[in-house]
Amino acid sequence: MLDPHELYQLTDDLPDLGQPVMIQALTGFVDAGNASRLAREQLLTSLESRPIATFDVDQLFDYRSRRPVMTFVEDHWESVDAPKLELHLLQDDDETPFLLLTGPEPDLQWERFVAAVAGLTARLDVRLTVGLNSIPMAVPHTRPTGVTAHATRPELIAGYEPWLQRVQVPGSVGHLLEFRLGEQGRDALGFAAHVPHYVAQTEYPAAAEVLLTSVSRSTGLLLPGDGLRSAAEVVRVEIDRQVAQTEDAAALVQALEEQYDAFARGRGEKNLLAPDAGPLPTADELGAELERYLAEQTRPGDTPGS
Repeated sequence: MLDPHELYQLTDDLPDLGQPVMIQALTGFVDAGNASRLAREQLLTSLESRPIATFDVDQLFDYRSRRPVMTFVEDHWESVDAPKLELHLLQDDDETPFLLLTGPEPDLQWERFVAAVAGLTARLDVRLTVGLNSIPMAVPHTRPTGVTAHATRPELIAGYEPWLQRVQVPGSVGHLLEFRLGEQGRDALGFAAHVPHYVAQTEYPAAAEVLLTSVSRSTGLLLPGDGLRSAAEVVRVEIDRQVAQTEDAAALVQALEEQYDAFARGRGEKNLLAPDAGPLPTADELGAELERYLAEQTRPGDTPGS
C-alpha cells in the first residue's frame, strides 16, 4: 500500500488545537435537500477559517467523470475551477478551534485516503470525528426534521433512537472513515438529516440547521445557525403555498402527517420501517431509493472547489 501520509501536505504554522473535533462534509454522496452543503457553507462563511492541510487531488479525482468547469472569454481560457480537498481550521462562536474536511469525495484510493485522514486525526489529537449527510425520507415538512445518528460507540449517541434495524445502502468515503476509525478504537459518529422525499431535489435549510444543532449537542461546539433558521422559515412558507395548490400534494402531506403523528405517539415500533407503518418504505426499498437518488444526481455538489 502506498504511504497515506504522502497524500496530503500539512502547514507548519499550526497553533495549539487542544483536542479538536473534526467535522467531515465531503460532496458526492447522498445530500437530499443540499443539507450537508448548506451546513458546510454556513460554517465557512460565518466563521473565520483557513486551510491547514491540502490533499493531492490528482491521485484521488476522476477528471473525466467530473470535469472541472473552465471559463472561456472571447479568445482565451480565463480560469479553471480546480477541485480542492482541504482540511480547514475554524473557531466556533466561543473561539474553540475545530476542523472541517471539505471537497469532493475521492473517486479512487478510498482506503489510502481514509488511512491518511485517520492518520491526521491521530497527528492532530482529534478527540471526535463527526460526519454530515442527509437522506430522502417519507416524512412531512410540517413536522420537526428528524435525524439518524450512528457512531463507533453507543455512548456517543445516547438519547438517539434507531429508526431501522438493518439495511444495505451504497457506501461512501465518509462512512468508511467512521467504520475504520471504530476499528482503531477512535471515536467517530455521524448524522443523517431526514428530508421529505418530495423536496429532496431542492434546498432544504431546515435539515442543515438540524445537522449543525446535532453537532453542537454532541460536541459542545457553538455553531452558527441563525441564517439557516430564517431561510428554513422562508422555504416552509413556499412549500406550504405549493402544496395548497394541488389536491394530490395536500393529500400526500396529510397522510404523512398522520403516519408521523402515530409514530410519535408511540403506537408504532421503534423501527420507522416496520411493516405496519403504512406507506413508509421497507429497508430494501430504502436502499433502492438511495441508489435511484444517487443515479439521478447531476452532481452539482461535486463541482470542483465546492
